[in-house]
Amino acid sequence: MVFSFFKKQPEKMPERQAARPRAPAVRLPEMPPPVQPVEEVIPLAEPLPDLEFTLDDQPAIAPGSAKALAVQDDSGFDMDEFDRDFTESSVMAIDVGHDLDPLQGDIEQAVVLFANGQDAAARSLLETFIRTYPGQEGLRFWLLLFDLLQVVGDQAGFEKLGVEFAEACETSPPTWREPAPVVRNSENGVKLFSLQGVLTAEGLQPLDELRNMLAAKQPALIDCGKLIGCDDEVAGQFVELLSQARRRGVALTLERAEAFMGRLNDRLQAGDPVHGASWQLLLELLQRLGPQEAFEERAVDYAVTFELSPPSWEVQPVSKSPLPAVTRAADAYYLAGDLKSSRFEELVAVIEQHESPILDFSAVRRMDFFSAGQLVNRLAPYKAAGRDIIIRSPNHLVAELMAVVGLNKQARIIVPKS
Repeated sequence: MVFSFFKKQPEKMPERQAARPRAPAVRLPEMPPPVQPVEEVIPLAEPLPDLEFTLDDQPAIAPGSAKALAVQDDSGFDMDEFDRDFTESSVMAIDVGHDLDPLQGDIEQAVVLFANGQDAAARSLLETFIRTYPGQEGLRFWLLLFDLLQVVGDQAGFEKLGVEFAEACETSPPTWREPAPVVRNSENGVKLFSLQGVLTAEGLQPLDELRNMLAAKQPALIDCGKLIGCDDEVAGQFVELLSQARRRGVALTLERAEAFMGRLNDRLQAGDPVHGASWQLLLELLQRLGPQEAFEERAVDYAVTFELSPPSWEVQPVSKSPLPAVTRAADAYYLAGDLKSSRFEELVAVIEQHESPILDFSAVRRMDFFSAGQLVNRLAPYKAAGRDIIIRSPNHLVAELMAVVGLNKQARIIVPKS
């Protein structure tokens, strides 16, 4: 790149000596004659190309280029050409140099909109970019758009886009995948539901699965250890499912719900007639987890606040015996759903217990900007200590957001095959 000081400077008009006033009491030394600017330092036949450098001062490989497709991987992971291209150049080699890379700036704009829940705006932007960046140059935008349609459940739009992709890029499009499960089966048939972050109407997949199980009268365990909060709509649906299960005798066991219940209790003030569904959820949780004195105290507060007869304590109709232990695959720590306002405190124990920890994001639909930044802060000390951490199977939208916040410098990001 030729900087501006290499260009020929315009000739200056000679300055008049009389235009330089002198202080009457001080005699200044004579100034040397001005040095004439050098017109040309290094003769160049043609402008130098712009280069982007990684942290190791190595030139980064442009996404979608022939060199990117030829990157060799010696990590032991089984990856196809696209995995190597995406992991090594599109995510793992991204640096903060956005002024020199308009494509990267456009990527960031789209993924941040999606992270903030602005799906329609992100979709419109990506549909524009797949036409702005033709061929292999726009591959990342195509893959982001495919994953966005996958997340919002628009299979018809996904398949239509596949036809356009095949014509534009002359290769086979990604295939539609069934949503990753938010529940996992144990060897004894009990299902584990992991609720985490702040649940809103946009992330009700766990409750939909729970509703299906309730209809089939199947036992389940609900892990609330990473559940931060929920809005009133989610609270209303959650309390309806829990109360139905209790009345029908279906064994739904809540695990690690104390912290969530405490935050919910602190949020609800007696005499403030709002958040009626959240009040009902709190009473249902106290009904299940007790103690009875706490339930009766808050039942009176509920009655005073909403001018209703207070609910009464009921003996649990289901067995008090714990459900059999639920086991997950031992090779990774699984995250699921929408990660909102997450601080990832639980990862400390996970990372310290494993020599090469793997964080599986295959069931994560979305991660907000705050959570991505918190994950960087959580992993940075381990990276500095020489620990190798792997983030496995995030969708492209989540993976690109990780690169925006610099998470690709703290962990190895492995994106699944299309």
